[in-house]
Amino acid sequence: MHRQIATLFGIGWLRPAPGTWASAATVAAGYALHRIGHFPLVALATLVVLGVGFWAIVGYTRGMAPGDRHGIDRPEIVVDEAAGQLIALCATSAGFWFAGLPREVIPWPGIVAPFLFFRLFDIWKPWLVGRADARKDAAGVLLDDVWAGIFAAAASIAAAGVSHGLM
Repeated sequence: MHRQIATLFGIGWLRPAPGTWASAATVAAGYALHRIGHFPLVALATLVVLGVGFWAIVGYTRGMAPGDRHGIDRPEIVVDEAAGQLIALCATSAGFWFAGLPREVIPWPGIVAPFLFFRLFDIWKPWLVGRADARKDAAGVLLDDVWAGIFAAAASIAAAGVSHGLM
């Protein structure tokens, strides 16, 4: 079960760019969760994926030697991307929730911006993202994506503020 969850039930085996595939699938799932239960459901799913994802990463990487260039952060492990992407999507979902908009309303920039920002920070690995990635342990596998998700959420909020301020 660790392997299935860590690879998001096989998405992690897709090539090229398994992290991008996982992020895209998570955006679709996050959008569906938002439409079903608005921000509370997206937030709950984020917490569940964080907890279950960490459990799966610890179990999947147990006994792996950090010998190659990936260490234990193997390309097929993508549940961490799902967790980070959900964090980024929480910003959009929360924005609509607190604005009192119905769950059916979510324009495409509110989905695309968190996706693009998350992928940017996950690949670029600035500051805390890179520090977490350098840990080379199970917590680091997840934490770099948590930080990338937090940065993407902040960037999405800033971009929305600029966009709505200009409109």
